[in-house]
Amino acid sequence: MKLRANLVIGGALFALAILVGLLAPWLAHTDPVLDANLMNAEEPPSWTWWFGTDGQGRDIYSRVVYGARISLTVGIVSQLINSVIGVALGLSAGYWGGWWDDVVNGLTNLMLAIPSLIFALAIMAVLGPGLTSLLIALGLTNWSFTCRIARASALSLRSQGYVQAATVLGYGDLRIMITQLLPNMLGPIIVIGTLGMGSAVLSEAALSFLGLGVRPPFPSWGSMLSEARDQITTAPWLSVFPGLAIFLTVLGLNLLGDGLRDILDPQSRSRRT
Repeated sequence: MKLRANLVIGGALFALAILVGLLAPWLAHTDPVLDANLMNAEEPPSWTWWFGTDGQGRDIYSRVVYGARISLTVGIVSQLINSVIGVALGLSAGYWGGWWDDVVNGLTNLMLAIPSLIFALAIMAVLGPGLTSLLIALGLTNWSFTCRIARASALSLRSQGYVQAATVLGYGDLRIMITQLLPNMLGPIIVIGTLGMGSAVLSEAALSFLGLGVRPPFPSWGSMLSEARDQITTAPWLSVFPGLAIFLTVLGLNLLGDGLRDILDPQSRSRRT
């Protein structure tokens, strides 16, 4: 019952966030950037302004809705980059072994020793703020967990009979890794990718809060929090609603990842119970 609840609730929250981002032009009341009116500045939530307005008179509800596009794009794309890097390195290291395995292990240990947010800050300091820089920074910082899982899976799978049979049939190393090993390790990779998307959304919010993410006036949940920090006591709705959007999205991704882990890896569930 708990397994099904985690999967259903997490999937529903994540699907809701995706739908809000996709349907933003139809859901939003106003343009999140251009429709500014100082006569309506810092209006509290009401029937007219569901989430209130900011210091420039822009509709917070519309900015939260459009912010889903940017925040989720960063979370999904950066985690895809992390997954591709981690799987490529871990799969090849686990299958080939030898000096390449030592190199990948050393690089992975180095990445695990550096806090990912600090590493992302260093990359952003070199590349400068902006969406592209944000995707690159977050896409190069969290691949080590996927790499560890892919390497461990490859080490256990490379001695299986079907892999040996593929070798006898003359399959090349690359073909064996893609057609024989990769499909059998997708379960844990999907789980770590789902959890990683939640971490990426939080990292985007943190970097945008520090002024290194998406540049104003374009809305992301993190940049909205950054703009609202000076009015947290006088206009709390400026930070409550984007913060709530981050909370619900990350909660949904974590619950979804937990539910997928129990489905795709029943042994982990039996060990916990």
